[in-house]
Amino acid sequence: MPVSARLLAVAVTTATCLGATVVPVAAASATDAVVSRGVTIPEFYNPPATLPSADGALVRSEPLPLALSLPGVNGPLPGTATRLMYKSTDSRGEAMAVTGAYIEPAAAWKGTGDRPLVAVAPGTMGQGDQCAASLGLEHPLTANGQTVSIGYEDLAIYRLLAEGVAVVVTDYAGLGTTDRLHTYVNRVDEAHAVLDAVRAARSLPGTSLTPSSKVALFGYSQGGGATAAAAELQPAYAPDITLAGTSAGAPPADLVEVTKAIDGSELAGALGWSVNGFLQSDPALKPIAEAHLNAAGKAALADLSTMCVGDALFAYNGKHSTGWTTDGRSISDIIRSEPALTAFLDQQRIGRIEPSSPVRVSTGTSDNLVPHAQARQLAVDWCAKGAEVTYKPIALPNLGSALINHFTPLLTDQGDAIAWLTDRLDGKAATSNCGDLSGLS
Repeated sequence: MPVSARLLAVAVTTATCLGATVVPVAAASATDAVVSRGVTIPEFYNPPATLPSADGALVRSEPLPLALSLPGVNGPLPGTATRLMYKSTDSRGEAMAVTGAYIEPAAAWKGTGDRPLVAVAPGTMGQGDQCAASLGLEHPLTANGQTVSIGYEDLAIYRLLAEGVAVVVTDYAGLGTTDRLHTYVNRVDEAHAVLDAVRAARSLPGTSLTPSSKVALFGYSQGGGATAAAAELQPAYAPDITLAGTSAGAPPADLVEVTKAIDGSELAGALGWSVNGFLQSDPALKPIAEAHLNAAGKAALADLSTMCVGDALFAYNGKHSTGWTTDGRSISDIIRSEPALTAFLDQQRIGRIEPSSPVRVSTGTSDNLVPHAQARQLAVDWCAKGAEVTYKPIALPNLGSALINHFTPLLTDQGDAIAWLTDRLDGKAATSNCGDLSGLS
């Protein structure tokens, strides 16, 4: 890796992990759309009343200042960023505005063909609008006494840019945009947002992308589920996009299993984001929630709806959903007892559609937050359908913390995952190891 790329990787890691940038409480002005936990959400994120008809069509764009940027011979390193708003379609068939960012790299693409594009699907950011990944590029750490948001996806983005790969990152449905609640882990909303981000980047004027630019997808955790779902839905939803490859790290493919695992964990707040997302996706489920949630549960959902990951780690670490329900049962137990909830989560299952392009599924063998077994099962399910799957178990010891067991593989495997993607973008054939799955943990 060139010295400049190493410096950028160190810089983003430092800012992300140690918090080099602190954003103070912002004062709202006449043009501010909303203030979320003391953070002013720019007017850009307030969608217009009318959206274009075509999925992926640009609604608006503007320059996006990168917090971590160095001067370079060919322009700022790692590149020049543009904030995006584009049109997509949600799981109910309704038009929605989605925001994100496109970054044009300063580095040249060293592979064959024209400069490629990777769509990055962020991992769990939270549910407050201030948690959006595009805002994290501008402010890697937001800490103002009311909220803590960490742009940890910046590291993967900067590593891709250092390879000369253009990047588009989505904020997903309702994260950043001020008109709706983020539909956390809704596979259709996430897949559509990822695929339409590719379309939006392609239509942005003044980039080095061409009609021949290859496209790939990268994501871990929530992002791994989003890219996995996008790989499944691409042939039907976006036949105009040909995928060279998809990296799906620690994908929450089976939400029944994931819901049980996160309850009582360090990231128990994600259970609240999930329930909020379910209710936003299907309002018919609201009477069931109303009947089963007690005052504490309803207050927790409202509280979490404006929180980022950092906030939830402080406020809901180790919380059990048994304290949120009228009869002391867990959310998982209630899901099993309610056919409508069971059916909804069944609809969210990833692994029932064969991707038409190469996919890489990685999962930490000790991951008990987004459980290893259900992620491995995704690879098994895809292999059974004849998909071209590279399955990568990441063997690590149990480190005693579910959050660390989940987060460590993100760091240890990220380089290999990006290398696998750049090989696909360079035209190298993928090698499926489906035949070896029976011998792999």
